[in-house]
Amino acid sequence: MDVDADVDAVADELYGLVPARFTEVRDERAAKARKDGQAQAARAIAGLRRPTRAAFASNLLVRRRPKEVAAFLELGAALRRAHRSLDGTQLKDLSHQRHVVVAALARTARQLAEEEGQAVSESVAHEVEQTLHAALADPDAAEQWSSGRLATALTPPVGFTGLPAMAPVRPQPAVTRTEAPPKPKPKPKPTPQPSRAAEQRRARHEQARRKAEETGAEATAREAELREAERGQRDHEQALAEADARVAELERQLRGARTGRTEARRALAEATGRVRDAARAAGAARHNADAAADRLAELPGAQE
Repeated sequence: MDVDADVDAVADELYGLVPARFTEVRDERAAKARKDGQAQAARAIAGLRRPTRAAFASNLLVRRRPKEVAAFLELGAALRRAHRSLDGTQLKDLSHQRHVVVAALARTARQLAEEEGQAVSESVAHEVEQTLHAALADPDAAEQWSSGRLATALTPPVGFTGLPAMAPVRPQPAVTRTEAPPKPKPKPKPTPQPSRAAEQRRARHEQARRKAEETGAEATAREAELREAERGQRDHEQALAEADARVAELERQLRGARTGRTEARRALAEATGRVRDAARAAGAARHNADAAADRLAELPGAQE
């Protein structure tokens, strides 16, 4: 028995449902797995989290628009390659394309969700856009998003995941060319001012790089704490689901016991009535027998 395959099949089913039906169907599937003796699968299913409205819209987009999703994932891979190679021209073109595609897909996701009766507010739409940006920037986020099983919206990282922290967005030579004197002369004489300006630019760049590294490390640490807290939350949700199942079973047994008690009381009352009626009949019969015996004794010749 492939437990992972069973859980995957249930997860695919659940994350295709509107959020309002998720918990009910999840609990039914977990109870069935538990009844079938699949305790591990039951625990895994019970631990699945109901998707937020933004996550539902994102999942719906992945499930309903596979071609657009494939093209979007290719765009993300191209962006990350351009970022690694420091191709400024390509980055500029792809960045413009990114904003256009993200906006279009976010509108599509919103429309699909509203067609399913799920209203999408501006804040939810913003979360969908953030999820799309995260999928472009981070290959791990892209894998999560493309599974169509998000429980919460994704947050784009500070920088592209997996790239050197000090990699600039544009090549340094381009910065140097833009800072060159506007009217060079055949025999220019270097002056200290451009060197100082260049040093100041490099110092500002280094300071910004260190700040980016620090904030990136801080964000990574907070994200790790978030994942740990989410794991703890899932454990507690699982424990609660199991406790709810035990309570439901005990309540079912209690209802059965109460029904049995009511039936026993009814049977006892009927038996008591029959005993009472029989006692009356026996008393009357005894009275009649005694009366008959008395009359017999009074008849002439009864003593002979």
